[in-house]
Amino acid sequence: MRKLLVLGFVGLLAQLIDGSLGMAYGVTSSTLLLAAGVAPAAASAAVHFSEIGTSLVSGFSHHKLGNVDWRTVSILAVPGFVGAFAGATFLASLDGDAAKPWVAAILLGLGGYVIWRFLVLGGRRPTFKSRPSAAFLAPMGLAGGALDAIGGGGWGPVGTTTLLSSGRLEPRKVIGSIDTSEFVVAVGGSLGFLLALAHSDIPWDYAVALLAGGVVAAPIAAWLVRRLAARVLGVAAGGLIVVTNSKTLAEATGVTGGSVGAVVGGLAVLWVAGIVWAVRQERRVRLTEELDRELELAGA
Repeated sequence: MRKLLVLGFVGLLAQLIDGSLGMAYGVTSSTLLLAAGVAPAAASAAVHFSEIGTSLVSGFSHHKLGNVDWRTVSILAVPGFVGAFAGATFLASLDGDAAKPWVAAILLGLGGYVIWRFLVLGGRRPTFKSRPSAAFLAPMGLAGGALDAIGGGGWGPVGTTTLLSSGRLEPRKVIGSIDTSEFVVAVGGSLGFLLALAHSDIPWDYAVALLAGGVVAAPIAAWLVRRLAARVLGVAAGGLIVVTNSKTLAEATGVTGGSVGAVVGGLAVLWVAGIVWAVRQERRVRLTEELDRELELAGA
Protein backbone atom coordinates (compact mmCIF):
# COMPACT_ATOMS: atom_id res chain seq x y z
CA MET A 1 0.00 0.00 0.00
CA ARG A 2 2.84 2.38 0.86
CA LYS A 3 4.47 1.75 -2.53
CA LEU A 4 1.19 2.61 -4.31
CA LEU A 5 0.84 5.85 -2.31
CA VAL A 6 4.41 6.78 -3.22
CA LEU A 7 3.68 6.05 -6.88
CA GLY A 8 0.57 8.21 -6.67
CA PHE A 9 2.67 11.10 -5.39
CA VAL A 10 5.26 10.49 -8.12
CA GLY A 11 2.47 10.57 -10.71
CA LEU A 12 1.25 13.89 -9.31
CA LEU A 13 4.73 15.42 -9.31
CA ALA A 14 5.60 14.03 -12.75
CA GLN A 15 2.39 15.38 -14.31
CA LEU A 16 2.84 18.74 -12.64
CA ILE A 17 6.25 19.01 -14.32
CA ASP A 18 5.05 17.52 -17.61
CA GLY A 19 1.94 19.68 -17.86
CA SER A 20 3.79 22.91 -17.13
CA LEU A 21 7.07 22.22 -18.97
CA GLY A 22 5.92 19.74 -21.63
CA MET A 23 8.07 16.78 -20.60
CA ALA A 24 9.25 14.43 -17.83
CA TYR A 25 6.14 12.38 -16.94
CA GLY A 26 7.38 9.25 -18.67
CA VAL A 27 11.02 9.76 -17.74
CA THR A 28 10.27 10.38 -14.06
CA SER A 29 7.76 7.56 -13.69
CA SER A 30 9.78 5.01 -15.68
CA THR A 31 12.91 5.76 -13.68
CA LEU A 32 11.15 4.97 -10.40
CA LEU A 33 9.57 1.78 -11.74
CA LEU A 34 12.90 0.52 -13.07
CA ALA A 35 14.53 1.33 -9.72
CA ALA A 36 11.80 -0.76 -8.06
CA GLY A 37 12.82 -3.74 -10.19
CA VAL A 38 10.08 -3.61 -12.84
CA ALA A 39 11.20 -4.88 -16.27
CA PRO A 40 11.74 -2.13 -18.88
CA ALA A 41 8.85 -3.23 -21.12
CA ALA A 42 6.48 -3.62 -18.17
CA ALA A 43 7.53 -0.23 -16.76
CA SER A 44 6.93 1.50 -20.08
CA ALA A 45 3.59 -0.28 -20.42
CA ALA A 46 2.44 0.93 -16.98
CA VAL A 47 3.47 4.49 -17.79
CA HIS A 48 1.66 4.45 -21.14
CA PHE A 49 -1.55 3.07 -19.70
CA SER A 50 -1.52 5.74 -16.99
CA GLU A 51 -0.77 8.40 -19.63
CA ILE A 52 -4.02 7.64 -21.44
CA GLY A 53 -5.88 9.17 -18.52
CA THR A 54 -3.43 11.89 -17.51
CA SER A 55 -2.92 13.16 -21.06
CA LEU A 56 -6.68 13.20 -21.68
CA VAL A 57 -7.29 15.38 -18.61
CA SER A 58 -4.21 17.48 -19.35
CA GLY A 59 -5.24 18.03 -22.98
CA PHE A 60 -8.76 19.07 -21.98
CA SER A 61 -7.36 21.49 -19.38
CA HIS A 62 -4.90 23.03 -21.86
CA HIS A 63 -7.70 23.35 -24.44
CA LYS A 64 -9.98 25.20 -22.02
CA LEU A 65 -7.17 27.64 -21.24
CA GLY A 66 -6.27 28.25 -24.89
CA ASN A 67 -2.89 26.51 -24.80
CA VAL A 68 -3.47 24.14 -27.77
CA ASP A 69 -2.72 24.63 -31.48
CA TRP A 70 -5.07 22.02 -32.96
CA ARG A 71 -3.44 22.05 -36.39
CA THR A 72 -0.17 20.95 -34.81
CA VAL A 73 -1.97 18.28 -32.76
CA SER A 74 -3.79 16.88 -35.80
CA ILE A 75 -0.55 16.52 -37.78
CA LEU A 76 1.42 14.99 -34.90
CA ALA A 77 -1.23 12.49 -33.78
CA VAL A 78 -1.08 9.83 -36.50
CA PRO A 79 2.75 9.61 -36.86
CA GLY A 80 3.01 9.62 -33.05
CA PHE A 81 0.52 6.75 -32.80
CA VAL A 82 2.34 4.71 -35.44
CA GLY A 83 5.75 5.35 -33.87
CA ALA A 84 4.55 4.44 -30.37
CA PHE A 85 2.80 1.27 -31.56
CA ALA A 86 5.89 0.12 -33.48
CA GLY A 87 8.24 1.00 -30.61
CA ALA A 88 6.14 -0.89 -28.07
CA THR A 89 5.74 -3.95 -30.30
CA PHE A 90 9.47 -4.29 -30.94
CA LEU A 91 10.75 -3.14 -27.54
CA ALA A 92 11.81 -6.66 -26.54
CA SER A 93 14.12 -6.95 -29.55
CA LEU A 94 15.50 -3.41 -29.56
CA ASP A 95 18.35 -2.10 -27.43
CA GLY A 96 16.94 1.21 -26.23
CA ASP A 97 19.82 1.79 -23.78
CA ALA A 98 22.39 1.85 -26.60
CA ALA A 99 20.54 4.67 -28.35
CA LYS A 100 20.02 6.80 -25.24
CA PRO A 101 23.45 8.55 -25.23
CA TRP A 102 23.05 9.59 -28.87
CA VAL A 103 19.54 10.87 -28.34
CA ALA A 104 20.63 12.63 -25.16
CA ALA A 105 23.44 14.42 -27.01
CA ILE A 106 21.03 15.72 -29.65
CA LEU A 107 18.51 16.83 -27.04
CA LEU A 108 21.26 18.47 -24.99
CA GLY A 109 22.27 20.57 -27.98
CA LEU A 110 18.67 21.54 -28.69
CA GLY A 111 18.12 22.35 -25.02
CA GLY A 112 21.11 24.68 -25.05
CA TYR A 113 19.68 26.41 -28.11
CA VAL A 114 16.31 26.84 -26.40
CA ILE A 115 17.98 28.52 -23.42
CA TRP A 116 20.05 30.76 -25.70
CA ARG A 117 16.96 31.72 -27.70
CA PHE A 118 15.02 32.88 -24.66
CA LEU A 119 17.84 34.02 -22.39
CA VAL A 120 19.79 36.35 -24.71
CA LEU A 121 16.84 38.30 -26.02
CA GLY A 122 17.89 41.27 -23.90
CA GLY A 123 14.92 43.55 -23.35
CA ARG A 124 13.00 42.09 -26.27
CA ARG A 125 10.25 39.54 -25.96
CA PRO A 126 10.22 36.49 -28.24
CA THR A 127 7.96 36.63 -31.29
CA PHE A 128 6.36 33.66 -33.04
CA LYS A 129 5.36 34.48 -36.61
CA SER A 130 4.97 31.15 -38.42
CA ARG A 131 3.54 27.72 -37.64
CA PRO A 132 5.36 24.41 -38.11
CA SER A 133 4.74 22.61 -41.41
CA ALA A 134 3.48 19.06 -41.86
CA ALA A 135 6.86 18.07 -43.33
CA PHE A 136 8.48 19.25 -40.11
CA LEU A 137 5.94 17.73 -37.69
CA ALA A 138 5.34 14.26 -39.18
CA PRO A 139 8.91 12.86 -38.87
CA MET A 140 9.19 14.41 -35.42
CA GLY A 141 5.98 12.67 -34.36
CA LEU A 142 7.13 9.31 -35.71
CA ALA A 143 10.53 9.49 -33.99
CA GLY A 144 9.11 10.86 -30.75
CA GLY A 145 6.44 8.17 -30.56
CA ALA A 146 8.92 5.36 -31.15
CA LEU A 147 11.41 6.71 -28.60
CA ASP A 148 8.62 7.24 -26.09
CA ALA A 149 7.62 3.56 -26.19
CA ILE A 150 11.18 2.20 -26.30
CA GLY A 151 12.58 4.38 -23.53
CA GLY A 152 9.50 4.74 -21.33
CA GLY A 153 9.50 8.46 -22.06
CA GLY A 154 10.53 10.64 -24.97
CA TRP A 155 7.46 12.22 -26.53
CA GLY A 156 7.86 15.36 -24.44
CA PRO A 157 11.65 15.72 -24.68
CA VAL A 158 11.65 15.21 -28.46
CA GLY A 159 8.46 17.13 -29.27
CA THR A 160 8.80 20.01 -26.83
CA THR A 161 12.52 20.44 -27.48
CA THR A 162 12.17 20.42 -31.26
CA LEU A 163 9.19 22.77 -31.37
CA LEU A 164 10.70 25.18 -28.85
CA SER A 165 14.01 25.30 -30.72
CA SER A 166 12.19 25.95 -34.01
CA GLY A 167 10.62 29.10 -32.58
CA ARG A 168 7.43 28.52 -34.58
CA LEU A 169 5.02 28.32 -31.65
CA GLU A 170 5.00 30.20 -28.36
CA PRO A 171 6.01 28.00 -25.41
CA ARG A 172 2.57 27.64 -23.81
CA LYS A 173 1.11 26.37 -27.11
CA VAL A 174 4.08 24.06 -27.65
CA ILE A 175 3.51 22.50 -24.23
CA GLY A 176 -0.28 22.38 -24.58
CA SER A 177 -0.11 20.81 -28.05
CA ILE A 178 2.49 18.21 -27.07
CA ASP A 179 0.55 17.25 -23.94
CA THR A 180 -2.72 16.99 -25.89
CA SER A 181 -1.27 14.87 -28.72
CA GLU A 182 0.34 12.61 -26.12
CA PHE A 183 -3.06 11.00 -25.56
CA VAL A 184 -2.95 9.43 -29.04
CA VAL A 185 0.68 8.39 -28.52
CA ALA A 186 -0.21 6.74 -25.21
CA VAL A 187 -3.04 4.81 -26.88
CA GLY A 188 -0.69 3.60 -29.64
CA GLY A 189 1.97 2.50 -27.19
CA SER A 190 -0.58 0.78 -24.94
CA LEU A 191 -2.04 -1.20 -27.84
CA GLY A 192 1.45 -2.29 -28.83
CA PHE A 193 2.22 -3.48 -25.31
CA LEU A 194 -1.07 -5.37 -25.11
CA LEU A 195 0.02 -7.35 -28.16
CA ALA A 196 3.67 -7.78 -27.10
CA LEU A 197 3.22 -8.62 -23.41
CA ALA A 198 1.11 -11.06 -21.47
CA HIS A 199 -1.69 -9.48 -19.46
CA SER A 200 -0.05 -10.64 -16.23
CA ASP A 201 3.25 -8.96 -17.15
CA ILE A 202 1.73 -5.48 -16.96
CA PRO A 203 1.73 -3.93 -13.43
CA TRP A 204 -1.85 -2.60 -13.52
CA ASP A 205 -1.79 -1.45 -9.88
CA TYR A 206 1.24 0.73 -10.60
CA ALA A 207 -0.48 2.20 -13.66
CA VAL A 208 -3.58 3.08 -11.64
CA ALA A 209 -1.52 4.71 -8.88
CA LEU A 210 0.39 6.85 -11.40
CA LEU A 211 -2.87 7.73 -13.13
CA ALA A 212 -4.54 8.90 -9.91
CA GLY A 213 -1.73 11.30 -9.04
CA GLY A 214 -1.40 12.58 -12.60
CA VAL A 215 -5.12 13.35 -12.99
CA VAL A 216 -5.03 15.53 -9.87
CA ALA A 217 -2.03 17.53 -11.14
CA ALA A 218 -3.09 18.00 -14.80
CA PRO A 219 -5.47 21.01 -14.39
CA ILE A 220 -3.02 22.75 -12.03
CA ALA A 221 -0.18 22.38 -14.54
CA ALA A 222 -2.32 23.73 -17.39
CA TRP A 223 -3.16 26.79 -15.30
CA LEU A 224 0.54 27.36 -14.52
CA VAL A 225 1.59 27.28 -18.16
CA ARG A 226 -1.11 29.84 -18.97
CA ARG A 227 0.25 32.25 -16.36
CA LEU A 228 4.00 31.92 -16.98
CA ALA A 229 5.68 34.31 -19.44
CA ALA A 230 7.15 32.89 -22.66
CA ARG A 231 10.70 33.90 -21.71
CA VAL A 232 10.48 32.26 -18.28
CA LEU A 233 8.80 29.12 -19.62
CA GLY A 234 11.37 28.76 -22.41
CA VAL A 235 14.34 29.01 -20.04
CA ALA A 236 12.70 26.61 -17.56
CA ALA A 237 12.01 23.99 -20.24
CA GLY A 238 15.45 24.37 -21.81
CA GLY A 239 17.14 23.96 -18.44
CA LEU A 240 15.17 20.81 -17.71
CA ILE A 241 16.30 19.38 -21.05
CA VAL A 242 19.97 20.19 -20.38
CA VAL A 243 20.03 18.90 -16.80
CA THR A 244 18.22 15.65 -17.64
CA ASN A 245 20.29 14.78 -20.68
CA SER A 246 23.60 15.81 -19.09
CA LYS A 247 22.98 13.15 -16.44
CA THR A 248 22.27 10.55 -19.15
CA LEU A 249 25.44 11.43 -21.05
CA ALA A 250 27.62 11.50 -17.94
CA GLU A 251 26.45 8.04 -16.86
CA ALA A 252 26.86 6.65 -20.39
CA THR A 253 30.49 7.80 -20.54
CA GLY A 254 31.38 6.05 -17.27
CA VAL A 255 31.38 9.03 -14.92
CA THR A 256 31.08 7.92 -11.28
CA GLY A 257 28.07 8.62 -9.09
CA GLY A 258 29.61 11.48 -7.10
CA SER A 259 30.87 13.24 -10.22
CA VAL A 260 27.49 12.85 -11.91
CA GLY A 261 25.86 14.49 -8.91
CA ALA A 262 28.35 17.37 -9.04
CA VAL A 263 27.75 17.95 -12.76
CA VAL A 264 23.98 17.80 -12.43
CA GLY A 265 24.04 19.94 -9.27
CA GLY A 266 26.16 22.61 -10.94
CA LEU A 267 23.90 22.72 -13.98
CA ALA A 268 20.85 22.87 -11.73
CA VAL A 269 22.26 25.96 -9.98
CA LEU A 270 22.85 27.62 -13.36
CA TRP A 271 19.34 26.61 -14.41
CA VAL A 272 17.77 28.30 -11.37
CA ALA A 273 19.93 31.40 -11.94
CA GLY A 274 18.75 31.54 -15.55
CA ILE A 275 15.09 31.38 -14.50
CA VAL A 276 15.64 34.15 -11.93
CA TRP A 277 17.32 36.30 -14.58
CA ALA A 278 14.45 35.65 -17.02
CA VAL A 279 11.87 36.64 -14.38
CA ARG A 280 13.74 39.88 -13.71
CA GLN A 281 13.96 40.65 -17.41
CA GLU A 282 10.23 40.03 -17.80
CA ARG A 283 9.42 42.34 -14.91
CA ARG A 284 11.66 45.02 -16.36
CA VAL A 285 9.93 44.80 -19.75
CA ARG A 286 6.48 44.95 -18.17
CA LEU A 287 7.47 47.96 -16.08
CA THR A 288 8.75 49.73 -19.20
CA GLU A 289 5.53 48.96 -21.04
CA GLU A 290 3.43 50.30 -18.16
CA LEU A 291 5.47 53.52 -18.08
CA ASP A 292 5.06 53.90 -21.86
CA ARG A 293 1.29 53.51 -21.55
CA GLU A 294 1.14 56.09 -18.77
CA LEU A 295 3.13 58.53 -20.87
CA GLU A 296 0.81 57.96 -23.82
CA LEU A 297 -2.23 58.61 -21.65
CA ALA A 298 -0.63 61.73 -20.18
CA GLY A 299 0.20 63.00 -23.67
CA ALA A 300 -3.34 62.38 -24.88
